[in-house]
Amino acid sequence: MADHETLIYERDGRIGRITLDRPERGNGITLRMPVELAAAVEEANLDPGVHVIALAGNGSGFCGGYDLVDSAEGMGAAEGSPALDGAPTAPAVVAANHDPGATWDPVVDFQMMSRNLRGFMSLFHSDKPVVVKIHGFCVAGGTDMALCSDLIVAEDRAKIGYPPARVWGVPTSMLWAHRVGLERAKRLLLTGDSIDGTTAVEWGLASEAAPLAELDARFEALLERMARVPVNQLVMHKLALNQALYAQGLQATQTMSVFFDGIARHTPEGYDFQRRAAEAGFREAVRERDEPFGDLGLR
Repeated sequence: MADHETLIYERDGRIGRITLDRPERGNGITLRMPVELAAAVEEANLDPGVHVIALAGNGSGFCGGYDLVDSAEGMGAAEGSPALDGAPTAPAVVAANHDPGATWDPVVDFQMMSRNLRGFMSLFHSDKPVVVKIHGFCVAGGTDMALCSDLIVAEDRAKIGYPPARVWGVPTSMLWAHRVGLERAKRLLLTGDSIDGTTAVEWGLASEAAPLAELDARFEALLERMARVPVNQLVMHKLALNQALYAQGLQATQTMSVFFDGIARHTPEGYDFQRRAAEAGFREAVRERDEPFGDLGLR
């Protein structure tokens, strides 16, 4: 079993369980998390006893997106500065803290975010199906992991959406249109609004929604049913179903979206947002971003 810092992986009968484990930071995504996610997925895929993968998060919510507090507030950090969890990650620092007065290299952002996307897409490319449990909140980068999974079971009141669509972000996985249709995807990304778990079911994004007190039972019931199916059947059906998304040009869309995500951090509005985060703190900048919309977006 691999030694992970941002998540927990364990085998539970026919279920391989991946649990995001940074509850003190809302399970915020660091550069290490996508790498460890992909490693855990591979461990489950290589284990012949595992039929289905369960993805969940410890703490008050599934995932609040990227852990951006330090990078957004630390404008002008030098290359080689420590990342949020102490690991040297120069590309991330350069991408997040680029001096707007200097030349910007978009490939630096692409190199960083494309690697994160590979980690998220390990869920999509996994031989075995992945079911994610969403409680509390699943926003911003957290939705990349959820949408790259195969099935979603959500708390009825959970907050699901991509508030950074308002400034400083573009979803790198760009699976929204594939999951909810073009009209509803535009409704979310052209406003930055979020939906709850009940609406997620109505829109076809989630398979089931339940009150928090019943969520675990519903999640486990679905996992148990899927785990009864032979691995070979599960693998073949997932491979066949995923061909529809490949045929719709998913890879090209994601390549463009990863570049767009970098551009979003280097627009005049993007620099203003980061400048405000450096002055008043990231959470205050987010509050000011979302206040005109009448909500309180997360990361």
